[in-house]
Amino acid sequence: MTNSVDAMTTPSVHKRRADLVAAATALQPMLRAQAAGSEQARSLPADVIDALAQAGVFRLLTPERFGGHQTDLRTLTEVSEALAEGDGSGAWVAMIVSVTNWLASLFPDKAQDDVFGADPDARVTGVAAPTGIAEPATDGWRVSGRWSYNSGAPHATWAAVGALVKNAAGAVVDQALVLIPASELSIEDTWRTAGMRATASNTLIADDVFVPAHRVLSVPAAAEGAYPRTADDGALYASAFAPMLTLCLSGPLLGLGKAAMQLVVEAAPAKPLSFTVHARQADSVGVQVQVAEAALQLETARLHIYAAVDEVDRAAATGSLDYAARTRLRAKVGYAAQQVLSSINTLLNVHGASAFAESHPLQRIWRDANTAARHAGLVPAVGLEVYGKSLLGVDERVSHMV
Repeated sequence: MTNSVDAMTTPSVHKRRADLVAAATALQPMLRAQAAGSEQARSLPADVIDALAQAGVFRLLTPERFGGHQTDLRTLTEVSEALAEGDGSGAWVAMIVSVTNWLASLFPDKAQDDVFGADPDARVTGVAAPTGIAEPATDGWRVSGRWSYNSGAPHATWAAVGALVKNAAGAVVDQALVLIPASELSIEDTWRTAGMRATASNTLIADDVFVPAHRVLSVPAAAEGAYPRTADDGALYASAFAPMLTLCLSGPLLGLGKAAMQLVVEAAPAKPLSFTVHARQADSVGVQVQVAEAALQLETARLHIYAAVDEVDRAAATGSLDYAARTRLRAKVGYAAQQVLSSINTLLNVHGASAFAESHPLQRIWRDANTAARHAGLVPAVGLEVYGKSLLGVDERVSHMV
């Protein structure tokens, strides 16, 4: 059935999306083959990064005037879902670079030129948490800080990092994102985790780095749709700030869930169900019921996510999303993430203890999904709180990321 966004989308856009998803799907064998080694190295190898770049993944949301594909949130979600069927870490880094390139495209045009003008393949990563300080300087700011969980840190050419902006008297007057060349930052190797190990989500450090005024973006203003860019690059750059930066996180989770389902379903016709009369898991009513339940949980997650993604793309083209709508989208993404986790847990119950062998990809999928779903943008309690407040008319805003 054609949805309302599809009805608004031209055949050429459909074709470009299909081509990009096909290119991502073609990388799955390589990503699967490299996943265990990437995890041990705690970083994606250069040939994977090169393959992602050649597939056009990093340019998904970069403006066409810089050589980007300038697609939409739907395309990013489908591409990152396809990549995660091969490897969760590879999909996560690809998604983060793509969406942070979009974020860089919201800055003033001069900042966009700084990032993409000389390097159409620029890779921007970042951390929105305001764990830095920006103090006034002539024609800009002096920025210092530490930013943890910067996925793809070793592969970035620029970083967009959060800072509290102070005035000359030392009072905090704004919360901002600032663009800094990666060459002006140091990286501390802090990412030693149970899951998503190959994302190399290490800590960035700035020590009194000068940031010119045009490379600063006010987060509270952006949260309400006020972007300082002036170039007319189309609807993508009118997309709602927080929904873009939270819904983008769902694609890799959907792909991990799909990969888990495929592994379990493929094994069930040959794998015995120990301590029962069943020579094949597939013959067990208990297994059949659990697999069906897991499939419906994944379908529930996909229905919520793609309905939300299409709503963001549609609003970018036809009008802004009000706060009430944004709270609902924030709740949807957190709820959907939990559905994926529940599905994967059920699938591991079906497959059994062998899923936790170090050589088995199911245990890595389980660890990756559980790590990714704890991203601050996916915390279900926050989404439910802001949505519940909105439904009940409680006028209290607890986060800019709505």
